[in-house]
Amino acid sequence: MSAYSTQLKSLIEQYKKDNPDTLTDPHELASWAYHNGLIKPYSKTIIDVIASDISQVFREEYRTDKLGRRYRAKHAVKSKKNNRNMSLWADIDDENVPCEHFVKSFAQRRQQIVGDCLQLKTDVDVYNDKHAENKNDQIQLVLDFTNDVEELQIPYKKSA
Repeated sequence: MSAYSTQLKSLIEQYKKDNPDTLTDPHELASWAYHNGLIKPYSKTIIDVIASDISQVFREEYRTDKLGRRYRAKHAVKSKKNNRNMSLWADIDDENVPCEHFVKSFAQRRQQIVGDCLQLKTDVDVYNDKHAENKNDQIQLVLDFTNDVEELQIPYKKSA
């Protein structure tokens, strides 16, 4: 764990002592820490925040194709250069972007989904082990999304 993460964990503990509510809003916590002089942003942090905002704008840009399908316009490939993590973004409509960029991007997004599913399954299993008295009380989790995706594609298949 980084020194910054350790500092944030300490701030969280201090905030929870001052604000014993069970629900925590990260923005309120950050505002509390900043206004109490407990944390000051570094210029690198400010640049990281702006870069994160730019990435969010990229992530939120959608377009509609001639069949009425809403698609994400910008796609990122995460990589490492000189021990620095970076994301390189490209527009799906830019014919000059090599196909390999999108192959990597889609593969990375798929891995994120798999990771999310694994974590969700683990969380459900732990919940069931801790709270479900018998099989009927357990939360059931289906990770096969085939029918869900096909159902959401129906409006577009009628247009084709």
